[in-house]
Amino acid sequence: MSAVHSTSAVGQRGWLLPLWIGAGVYLFQFVGGNDLLQDSDIFWQIEVGRWIIDHHAVPYSDIYSFTKPGAPWISSSWLSQLLYAASDAQAGWAGVVALSALAIAATFALFAQFLQRYVEPALATLLVMAAYVLSIHHLLARPHILAMPVMVAWFAGLISAADARRAPSLWLLPLLALWANLHGGFGLGLVLLGGVALEAVWSATPARRVALGLRWMLFGFGAVAACCCTPYGYETLLASRRILDLGQVLAILSEWAPADFSRFGAFEASVLGLLGFALYRGLTLSPPRILLVLGLLHMALSHVRSIEAFALLVPLIVARPWSAQLGGAPQAVAVPSRRGLALAAVGALTLFAASLVAAPYLRFALVADQVPKAAVAVLQQRGAERVFNAYEFGGYLVAAGVKPFIDGRAELYGEKFVVAHHRAVAMRDPDLLPRLLDDYRIDATLLAPSSPAVKLLDRLPEWQRVYSDAVAVVHARR
Repeated sequence: MSAVHSTSAVGQRGWLLPLWIGAGVYLFQFVGGNDLLQDSDIFWQIEVGRWIIDHHAVPYSDIYSFTKPGAPWISSSWLSQLLYAASDAQAGWAGVVALSALAIAATFALFAQFLQRYVEPALATLLVMAAYVLSIHHLLARPHILAMPVMVAWFAGLISAADARRAPSLWLLPLLALWANLHGGFGLGLVLLGGVALEAVWSATPARRVALGLRWMLFGFGAVAACCCTPYGYETLLASRRILDLGQVLAILSEWAPADFSRFGAFEASVLGLLGFALYRGLTLSPPRILLVLGLLHMALSHVRSIEAFALLVPLIVARPWSAQLGGAPQAVAVPSRRGLALAAVGALTLFAASLVAAPYLRFALVADQVPKAAVAVLQQRGAERVFNAYEFGGYLVAAGVKPFIDGRAELYGEKFVVAHHRAVAMRDPDLLPRLLDDYRIDATLLAPSSPAVKLLDRLPEWQRVYSDAVAVVHARR
């Protein structure tokens, strides 16, 4: 901290703080890599990536389930899936963990790089820690993690252009195209673009507003075109929209659930702290920036998966007003020299290589309660082909070569199908489960021991329990 504390040091060694933060985050995430492996969706994500590598093409229809065979489906995260599959092929779960940890480290390094322009290094570090704590619940080895550094870089480029009263650099367009290939959340980038463009025009002098507005509008057209620079073209935009049209499904899946304030937590503390600080110190924002903050807050309140966007983007929105109104002039942060960038790159690659060498001693494994390995072995021995499975087991079934009833691709199955499955497993409608088992000619079930449906199957005369353990219960039709 002492090496980067003074303003002169920040100008000369502006790359040191982001480098140390990135290295610290990477080590913390890699050593605790099992925390990244808490979601079995990574199984089918890797399988899709393997299919892409093997066939040198991207999928256009379902090839995994027996309930939607051949149904239209495109992967809006095809590039992330390919990268995860390649990492898994090279180093197993250690490769998956290392790739995810590298993306998370890059995210917070970029976050720190932007913040240190406007606040002291100590405060920038505290803000990084706060954003990390708010995001940690959604730091999982999944495609959205690989898109996080792109999101931060995209928004930092936009808000920097607005602060300078100019149009954004055209070099941001390839960045958005990369986001569109990594994850379906790129639509947020377009929404943010509209809000920042409004801020740029609002803050410009009256004489420049029309010209500047036209330049931002042209950039917006380029951004939409960049989002279509994927193997699927404009269908990528439609696929991203379908996820948001799932209706009741968003209330069923935990990551789409609204924020829970029944217990005091970090998110509530951050919202109250931001409000209290603004009231106490008189921090004011322009109307477009207020809309951006309120929009991100609404997203975070509506879906817990959006809390990390709130944590990472709101500080970028308020950084310049904070500095101008409360902290004096912005810091003089020099552009990193080629030597500085080279040293940072060498350090990052050395850390990455060292972590892979140490990986065999850390024994990474996916969370046990989503890996029904023994139960699936029983199903395979019995030759079960039509298995009614719990939602969380779908990814593992795909990886094991067993066609699932349902998996994490909710946009493929649709709102009606996913809701019916949820109601049947949760016994919201006692007659629904037997009807689904008959309609889809199910010959075995694979459910969690705590599932209410297990108790019903134990009582149905045409079904018998053939296997159970702490992870899963298997019933077979008599």
